[in-house]
Amino acid sequence: MLISRKWKPRSRQLHLIEKKGLSMTSRERVIKAINHQQPDKVPVDFGATPVSGISASAMARLRNALGLENVPIKVHEPFQILGQVEKDLLDAIKGDVIGLWSNNTCWGYKNENWKKWTLPDGTDVMVGDGFTIKTDENGDYVIYPQGDETVPPSGKLPKDGFYFDNISRQEAYNEENLNGREDFKHQWSIFTDEELVDLEKRSSDYFTNTEYGIIGVFDEMGLGDAARWPGPGLKQTPGIRNIDEWLMAHLIHADYVNDVYDLQVEKAIENLALYKEAVGDKIQAIMVSGTDFGTQRCEFISPDMFREFYKPRYKKVNDWIHENTNWKTFYHSCGSIVNVLDDFVEMGVDILNPVQCSAVGMDPHFLKDTYGDKLVFWGGGIDTQKTLPFGKPDEVREETIERLSIFSKGGGYVFNPIHNIQAPTPVENIISMFDSVKQFNKQNSI
Repeated sequence: MLISRKWKPRSRQLHLIEKKGLSMTSRERVIKAINHQQPDKVPVDFGATPVSGISASAMARLRNALGLENVPIKVHEPFQILGQVEKDLLDAIKGDVIGLWSNNTCWGYKNENWKKWTLPDGTDVMVGDGFTIKTDENGDYVIYPQGDETVPPSGKLPKDGFYFDNISRQEAYNEENLNGREDFKHQWSIFTDEELVDLEKRSSDYFTNTEYGIIGVFDEMGLGDAARWPGPGLKQTPGIRNIDEWLMAHLIHADYVNDVYDLQVEKAIENLALYKEAVGDKIQAIMVSGTDFGTQRCEFISPDMFREFYKPRYKKVNDWIHENTNWKTFYHSCGSIVNVLDDFVEMGVDILNPVQCSAVGMDPHFLKDTYGDKLVFWGGGIDTQKTLPFGKPDEVREETIERLSIFSKGGGYVFNPIHNIQAPTPVENIISMFDSVKQFNKQNSI
């Protein structure tokens, strides 16, 4: 039975119970941390979002090393080929957070009716039945939007690669007759009754039957998100879709960019209202945006341009969330974004991820000292570009303990590596990282 737009779930107010002398539950621990209070231990996120997870092949090796049941890994985020973290693995590494994901994928199919697939490195996994690929003349895999082989493929996985890349399918457009609302009218859809029922059911299950903190993976407000903008799940991609051209359009076709972003904001707020009806206050945080604004050295666009096109729109959405819910807003941006961190605070960002300390200006001491009372840092636990994949276990341990010591003071911190754990990462390094967190928490628990 489908629900009406007037449908409301059973309300249940979340109360944090203070328990002197007793360990907190994971949910209580997360609530403390994201409210800038000192929890009994540093909470750990492992796989709750598309930017805090682990490659399916690395997960398979980790499960084996930990002696867990040998089960096929479900690839629930097929763009980056991330594995779904099951409860036995989450408990083994002492994870505290679970993600409320949509069943929809970036390639336009749903995670349902799982079938077998083998990754290029030989790892057996499971994918949704809409996952439709072919091998091209170079031996690379190409994937089709919505599983439709009658249209050009929208993504490519190199034969020796670890995740998909978008294939540009930008259609010809008339610069004199651009219409942003028409070109992007299919980019964002409104939640169906079926999707809302599913969100209500799963959020209630997580809230009632687990003690994990819960983050909603909404991610509808990734303005200009390079992973989503080319339209990997769409059969047709009218308008400006190439990322380089989109960035230039901010100067050349500003009205067009404004029209598209206004449409995205309208759709996002409509969906947030429905999302709120479905999940209520069962979640503690919501992932709003995954757009990367930083490179290794600086921002992609000038701070002035960020303030013109992005800041007011993000503020509008964040204001809605803060006025209508108890959720904390979670924003992901890789790279050096130090010159717009004040803007992030002013536009209502509560949680910053992945905290890329290796980028220019993103020194962990500076970040904690300057923004530790304004932003919750969710990530930053270890460098996934160098230390975790290429260091030795002792080096992993040293950097993990150092980052925990910096970021955990006074709360406002959830541990996670800087972005997802990549496929070739040695399993002994992954174990060293999580063992180091356990060691730190044991020695510093309150």
